[in-house]
Amino acid sequence: MSMTQHDKVIVGEPEVVEDGRAVGVENTAEWMRLKDAATLLQGIQIKDGSIPEASDHADARVAVEAIIDSIRALAPRFPHDAEYLAANAHDFERWADGGFGVPDFYDSLVAFQPQQHRVDGIRHLVVFPMYTQNGSQNRFVEALIVQAIWPEFIAQLEAGDYGNKLFVSLRLVDFTPGYDTNSAVLFPETVAMREIPTFTWGAIFQDREAARYRRVTRAASEITKLDLPADAARMLDDQRLTEKTFVMWDIIHDRTHMRGDLPFDPFMIKQRMPFFLYSLEELRCDLTAFRECVAITARLRAQDELTAAEAEMLEHAVLVQYAVIFDRIFRFAITGSRVRNYDGLGGQLLFAWLHQRGVLHWTDTSLAFDWDEVPAAVVALGDAIDELYWRSIDRPKTAHWLAAYELVRSTLTPNPASAWARGLSDEILAGAPKGYTDAVMDDEFPLSMFFEALEKKMRPVIESTVGIRGDDD
Repeated sequence: MSMTQHDKVIVGEPEVVEDGRAVGVENTAEWMRLKDAATLLQGIQIKDGSIPEASDHADARVAVEAIIDSIRALAPRFPHDAEYLAANAHDFERWADGGFGVPDFYDSLVAFQPQQHRVDGIRHLVVFPMYTQNGSQNRFVEALIVQAIWPEFIAQLEAGDYGNKLFVSLRLVDFTPGYDTNSAVLFPETVAMREIPTFTWGAIFQDREAARYRRVTRAASEITKLDLPADAARMLDDQRLTEKTFVMWDIIHDRTHMRGDLPFDPFMIKQRMPFFLYSLEELRCDLTAFRECVAITARLRAQDELTAAEAEMLEHAVLVQYAVIFDRIFRFAITGSRVRNYDGLGGQLLFAWLHQRGVLHWTDTSLAFDWDEVPAAVVALGDAIDELYWRSIDRPKTAHWLAAYELVRSTLTPNPASAWARGLSDEILAGAPKGYTDAVMDDEFPLSMFFEALEKKMRPVIESTVGIRGDDD
């Protein structure tokens, strides 16, 4: 591998200049001051990030000055982010000098390039006015200390067949209230800025995903009396093992959005489509990660000797397969509201598909899997979605939508009041795509009786994962 940040010789006082790991920075007075100031600003900002009330400007200026002073004091502990942190402080100055209008942090966002520092353990100080996905749509000032998760086997995976230069894997160290939520991503498009740059990175907090998975899967397996395989059980007792598993899952998932026989813009969020289309796309990416991990497992098991990195890759390729199944059916299916919940629908679909193919059993109030048969059944669902996509390259958009609905409907039972299930009217069929989307019910595919019962028992567990981080379990 090329020289990493911790290979470099850095001259200076240890408490001032470090290797980018910034150990203990979350306990410093400067960070506490920055965090408090950002939280104060959140109380006087409005949704677009501005502070319109002139009576609040004096307090806002004091808070911004505290943020700027703290950023500059902490900057030497993040030498790899020097350019970004200097621009960040300047953006705060410009916002205050401009009277606290809609903030513009374009300059510092463009300077922030965490994908260039994918070194295990390296940290970043992140301070932007931004909304938090699955948290809040308010573009408030948020501050985070984050740490990269980039083990050697992931570096080799990314350097080989699973290249993804935009993917950043992180661990939450400390954060302001916007991340005391379900949000497990850090995306540049959430930042307040004057224009949209070319995005060069996207980050996922694998520690939060892993911690949620461990808590939810442990509770659900107990409730359903599931006898977990030994490898799957190990994940419930080992946060770091599970984090690495989610890194492997997510790096393959993320790159899949832009690969394959795609009948649509891979960045589907730009389109207004029935929510079950988003469900199939997210599920396609997860099932691709599953399929690829099955292939990696077979390839590495066939080798006579493995390097240490290959042995770890093999270990996690097996674990990804369990993670995809259990996270999808135990957490995704029953998390969130029933209003166009596309991840929830994907979890329901995977469960029902496995059940109807006889590899998942709910018998005598106990859940069981025929593990030897599960991989083929999961891959078959992925193949069905791939076939839908391949055929739809030659279909009009709305015909693709109708075909996708039939794929879901072939496994899940629609709402009895569904207009789609009864057959859309000629007026809708001949009309604009908006008519199709508007005809989809908020809960087009309600929970089955199994999931209704499971959700009631799991509700407190799901709620307890809000704001969770890796060291909470």
